[in-house]
Amino acid sequence: MRKQYGVVALILFTFFVISFLTNILGALNPSVSISYGLTETMAGFLPFSFFIAYGIMSIPAGFLLEKYGEKSLLLGGFLLAFLGSLVFTLFPTFLIFLVSLFVIGTGMAVLQVVINPLLRVAGGEENFAFTSVLGQLIFGMASFISPLVYTYLVLHVGQKEKSSWFLEVLTTLVPQDMSWVSMYVIFALLSLCLIILVGAMALPPITLSKEEQAGTKNSYRLLFRRKTVILYFLGIFAYVGAEQGISYWMSKFLLVYHGLNFETVGAGAVANFWGLMTVGGILGLVLLRILDSRLVLRIFSGLAMICLSAGLFGDSALSLYGFQSSGFFLSVMFPIIVSLALNSVSEYHGSMAGILMTGIMGGAVVQLLIGFISDLVSLKFGMLLVFMALGYIFSIGFWAKPLISNKTIRFKKNSA
Repeated sequence: MRKQYGVVALILFTFFVISFLTNILGALNPSVSISYGLTETMAGFLPFSFFIAYGIMSIPAGFLLEKYGEKSLLLGGFLLAFLGSLVFTLFPTFLIFLVSLFVIGTGMAVLQVVINPLLRVAGGEENFAFTSVLGQLIFGMASFISPLVYTYLVLHVGQKEKSSWFLEVLTTLVPQDMSWVSMYVIFALLSLCLIILVGAMALPPITLSKEEQAGTKNSYRLLFRRKTVILYFLGIFAYVGAEQGISYWMSKFLLVYHGLNFETVGAGAVANFWGLMTVGGILGLVLLRILDSRLVLRIFSGLAMICLSAGLFGDSALSLYGFQSSGFFLSVMFPIIVSLALNSVSEYHGSMAGILMTGIMGGAVVQLLIGFISDLVSLKFGMLLVFMALGYIFSIGFWAKPLISNKTIRFKKNSA
C-alpha cells in the first residue's frame, strides 16, 4: 500500500496532543488543590477520574474500532476531549472538573486504540518499528513541554503588565486567581484543530492484524482464567500507578516538605521527569538489543526505587533530583511488561492487549489510595505505595517465563 505521510504526520501530532493532555495533572495538582481547598483524598480523585476511563473504555474501544472504523473513532475521541475541556472552561467548578477529566480520559482511551494500527498502515508495516519509536519520542516531548506551558500561563495570564492579545483573551476567559484553567482553553483549541484536520483528511482503511483485533467475549473469559494473565494485568496496573504516583504527587511533595515553588520549580521537575523518561526510553532500546528484557527490568526497577528513596527521604536538592531521575528508570517498564505478557500467551493476543490496557486504571486507583493515606498519616507515608508498585514490577523480572524471549545481539569471541 502507498505510504501516506500526511496521515503519519497527523498521527504523530495526535501522539503529541494525547500526551499534552494526559500528563499535565502532576503540574496542576498544587494549583487545583489551592483553588478548591482540596484534601489529599479529594486531590486523588483528579487522576482517578481521568485514568478510570481507560479501565472502562480500553476493551470496548477495540470493538468500536472494528464496528465503526478509524475515522469515526478519531473524531469521537477528539470531540470528547474538546467538549470536556470546553465545558470545564465555561463552568470551572470542582465537580465539573471531575466529570470533564473523565470525558477527556475516555477520549484519550479511544484514541490510543486507533493510532497504532493506523500508523502501521499509513507509514508501512516495514517502517512500523521506526514510526512507533518516533511516536513515543514525540509523546515524551509533549509531556516535557506541557508543564512548561503551564508555568508560562500561570505567570502571565491575569497579570497587569502589557501582554499579547492571546494572553489578554485567556485572561477574560478564566476566573481570577485560577490562571491554570487557561490550560484547558489550550486543550480545547488543540482538540478542535484535530477535529478539523481529521474531518478534512482521507484516512487509509485499516485491516487489523491478529494482535490488534479486539477478540471475542469467549477469548476474554478464557484469558481471565489464567493466573499469568492476571499477574501481567497487575504489572501494568502497578506500573501506571507508580508512574502517576511520582509524576502527580512530586510537585505537591516538594511544596509541602521543602517549600519549593510549585508553579516554577515543581512544574519544571514534572517536565524533567517526563523528559528523562524519553531519554531513558532511547537507552532502553539499546540495552534490549544486548540484554535479556527481564534483567533490564530488574536493573531499572531497582534503580527507580533508589531514586524514589532519595526523593522521599533526601534533603531539598536530593529530593528534587531523585524524583526527576526516577523517570529515566521508569522508561522501559511499560514496553517490557507488555512484551513479556504478549509473549507469554500463544493465542488471543488482541484480547490480551485489551486486558493489559485496562490495567492503566492503576493510575486511578493508586492515586486515590495515596491521597486517602496522606490524609490519615502524611503524604510521605502515602507515597510509600509507589515502593510496593515498583517492588511488584521488580518481581516480574524473576518470575516471568515468556514463550519467546527478546532477541539480543551475541558477541563472538575471537579465537586465539
